[in-house]
Amino acid sequence: MTTPTKQTPVGTPGDGPRLKQPALLSGTLPRFFPPVLLVVLAAVAGLALSALGTFNVPLFAVVTFLAYMVAITVAASIVENGRKAKDRLVTAVVYACFGLAMVPLVSLLWTVVVKGLVRLDGYFLSVSMNGVIPSMDAGGVYHAIVGTVFITGFAALISIPIGLMTAIYLVEYGRGRLKQAITFFVDVMTGIPSIVAGLFVVALWIMFFGPGNTNGAAGAIALSVLMIPVVVRSCEEMLKLVPSELREASYALGVPKWLTIVKVVLPTAIAGITTGIMLALARVIGETAPLILTAGTSAVAINWNLFNGQMMSLPVFIYAQVRMGGAVNYERAWAAALTLIIIVMLLFLVARLVSRFFAPKLGR
Repeated sequence: MTTPTKQTPVGTPGDGPRLKQPALLSGTLPRFFPPVLLVVLAAVAGLALSALGTFNVPLFAVVTFLAYMVAITVAASIVENGRKAKDRLVTAVVYACFGLAMVPLVSLLWTVVVKGLVRLDGYFLSVSMNGVIPSMDAGGVYHAIVGTVFITGFAALISIPIGLMTAIYLVEYGRGRLKQAITFFVDVMTGIPSIVAGLFVVALWIMFFGPGNTNGAAGAIALSVLMIPVVVRSCEEMLKLVPSELREASYALGVPKWLTIVKVVLPTAIAGITTGIMLALARVIGETAPLILTAGTSAVAINWNLFNGQMMSLPVFIYAQVRMGGAVNYERAWAAALTLIIIVMLLFLVARLVSRFFAPKLGR
């Protein structure tokens, strides 16, 4: 049995007895202190580096970060206590790592937006490159948008049912060595290089249709080889998160297993499944190597038939424009890259809307 800690009354003779604060309840730095300290140190570091003539952004960020770590740790140890000082030090390191991770992403998006907006307009999005020579200041990316939508859509039509059914089998039915074998091959396929998927489909196409027969369907099959393992893995993890109590309650009411999966498990996991599928689409929509081998690189006209003739896609269009060189072609490549990013953002917006409106309502 532990004895309570004796607290010594402190205070002035005119005041009543007052208990001494424990160490954990010592003073606290104001909420505005860390950001104000960071701004002050950034200004001091900028002035000092400018005075020394060695100012550059990376050095400025490093000096500011190191000075802030030392200053916030010392201030917390003086005003607060050692535990809070360590906490603030680790918090500063975490925020610094987050900022460091955001630098390449922000830089990439900024570069693509700035250079892509030079040519991105309604004309560029509504015309093809049919009849346009590379040096002409004309043409657009409409045929590549059509090809990207058709190829990726057909790949999703192949991959989503196969991947979802495989994930359901692994979580709900799989047992023993067969489950272990499927899991192993899914893990192996997740890391397969995209060029290998393209070569596999080229060999398959030559076997059935002869050499030189490239079309959008071949490209979609190559993308589905890359997409299926991602769908399987993401859907499997989402299905595992569904509480077992929901399944058991359904079984207790006499509902068969297949109907429990359809009516209980899948609706509960629909938000995560949709997000996983969108991640898989984003994984394959920017692939270039398999489409160069399977869908071709020379299509300049709009092709609405997946099974007849070459079909251009946005990644291959970017590659072809950069390979030809020249200021006009580079502008087209940057505008196509921005278009591809916008399409991916729209896909994630659709995923968020699906997750919001189709997820099960938890309130009464």
